[in-house]
Amino acid sequence: MNAMKWHPRGYGGERRSADQVKKDGWREQGVLAVAVDDARLTWPEQELVRQLGEKLYGKRAEARHG
Repeated sequence: MNAMKWHPRGYGGERRSADQVKKDGWREQGVLAVAVDDARLTWPEQELVRQLGEKLYGKRAEARHG
């Protein structure tokens, strides 16, 4: 019995890391996914991300209670 040697896109093969998905989203579609506490960002950059998130989507649930 012959096994199928190819997989439709998104099935089988290697799974992309979350960071690779974010990178591809930015490069291919101009979509940016950034965690507000990403250690690669400086404090002013993290604050900008937080402010943009609040402007577009409102305050986070945990920020409302703290």
